[in-house]
Amino acid sequence: MSPRSLPKAKRQANQLRIIGGRWRGRRLGFSAVPGLRPTPDRVRETLFNWLGQDLAGATTLDLFAGSGLLTFEALSRGAALGVAVDHHAGIVRRLVATGVALGTTALETHCADAHGFLAREKRPFDVIFLDPPFGTADWDALLPAVAERLAMSGMLYVEAPAAIDAPPGLEVWRGDKAGQVHYHLLRRAAEAPSV
Repeated sequence: MSPRSLPKAKRQANQLRIIGGRWRGRRLGFSAVPGLRPTPDRVRETLFNWLGQDLAGATTLDLFAGSGLLTFEALSRGAALGVAVDHHAGIVRRLVATGVALGTTALETHCADAHGFLAREKRPFDVIFLDPPFGTADWDALLPAVAERLAMSGMLYVEAPAAIDAPPGLEVWRGDKAGQVHYHLLRRAAEAPSV
């Protein structure tokens, strides 16, 4: 049976569309892995309104890449480098294939555990996406480790099952909730005025 003869709902399972930038409207497939929760269109639209639609020259890091949609949305909007990390080899292979299909050379993938990757990685990133599996995230260790990789004027996007507290040195700049998902945009905390 060809994909065109399948019902529309069946064809679109495990597919999401890029909502902005040069690849706007392109549908991307993603691996059917238990626990994978791609960020919905409405939340992505809000996130990229917060970040600004033009990410020209930015470097991004997606530590639990999953569908890779946040990375591809950033690349679609002009990011110079999108680093996507996931511990699942099948997911990483799918990300590589999607990058090839889109014709981008700005995608860098790593099959690695997020904590191990952070321990080795020394580059700063302008935007970091942090959307770990909710049941296994060690927020007390993860947030400070990620904050160390954030560029001085960088932004950290976090999805969590509950509202989070910013780690030392960062502040929650924007936040909202969609269904059971709390999403936040953090930045470096403004320094207290001197007296």
